[in-house]
This record gives sequence, C-alpha cells and structure tokens, in this order.
Amino acid sequence: MRNEEIARFFSLKIWLLDIEPEIWRRFVVPAGITLDRLHDVIQIVMGWTDSHLHEFTIGKKRYTEYPESKEDGLACGRYRLANLIKQKGRTFGYLYDFGDSWEHEVILEDSRYFNPELRAGIVCLDGARACPPEDVGSVPGYYEFCKALKDPYHEEHESYMEWCDGEYDSEKFNSGEVNWELMKYLRWSRDRYQDWGGIE
Repeated sequence: MRNEEIARFFSLKIWLLDIEPEIWRRFVVPAGITLDRLHDVIQIVMGWTDSHLHEFTIGKKRYTEYPESKEDGLACGRYRLANLIKQKGRTFGYLYDFGDSWEHEVILEDSRYFNPELRAGIVCLDGARACPPEDVGSVPGYYEFCKALKDPYHEEHESYMEWCDGEYDSEKFNSGEVNWELMKYLRWSRDRYQDWGGIE
C-alpha cells in the first residue's frame, strides 16, 4: 500500500438493520486499517463486547477472523479497507454474533476525510441510541426486552431489570465515552519495541 493511502482517513457510517428508530454511529478510521482492527473499532463504537464471531461481506467475498478453509471466508487481518473499498457511497456488510445475527450496513461517506483538529486516527463523530445488550435474542428479542423494561407489569420485567442491572437506556449514546474507549484501544494496541517472545 502506498504511503498516501495509509495517511488518508475514511469517514464511515454504520447502522443496525431492521431496528427503528435507527441505531447508528459515524466514525473515522485510517484508510489503511485492516479489517480485523476495523472489527475492533466497530465493537467499541457500537457498544458490543466482542463476545461472538463476526464477518464482513464486501462484494461477493466474506472476511472473518479464523477461517479454516476458503469456503469459510478470507482472513480479515490480511486485508486493508482502502484496498477493498475506494468509492464514496460504497456500502458493505458486517455481521456480528452468528446466533443473534446482528446485521449492520456500513457506508463510506468520505474517502478523504480531513479535520485539522483531529487528535487521533480513530474517532467517533456522532451516533444515536444504545446498542442492544448481548445475547438478547436478535431483533425480536430486543423489542421484547425494551417492552418489558418499560412495563413494570410485564412478566419478564423484574428478570430483565436484574439482567441489565437496571441500567439499560435504549436512547442513551455518549460519544465522549466511546472516544475514551477508542483512545484506550489505541494505547493498548500500539506497536512495541519487543514482541511477546522469550529470550533467545
């Protein structure tokens, strides 16, 4: 990849399919980000906990974390986003949790994003509404979960309140909290002088 590709930034928007009102985020990443790191960023900006498998679908190809064969897809850590997505307006899919099947759509909104005040190469610009809790049971389960939380007479109200510690608010989104987590991720994933290997 050319140096100018690595220095470029993409502005992306991601949203969960089949949920209204929409749960979405707008965020910036380096154009040269690998798909495995893009997965990490999506987990943070959306509010998932990286507890399940995932895959990207770009064109007719699938990219996942640990494919055992070509039929399982391609290893996402080997591919950079800018080599796969180039044109503004291009969309691709991101699936998280093969059981609950949380389908997301991602669009490249700006292929040459520039902001002189950008402090880090990864930042969440905006968003709306809280991500569903993990293992809530896909879209129908999420709707039932929200319904039960709002209705103190619902038969599952108490159990769901206990499950989420009474703290889930479907309307909550705080970009400052997300960006704090992104900064920690950048700090933890920085390059080191030495790898994990032992003394030779």
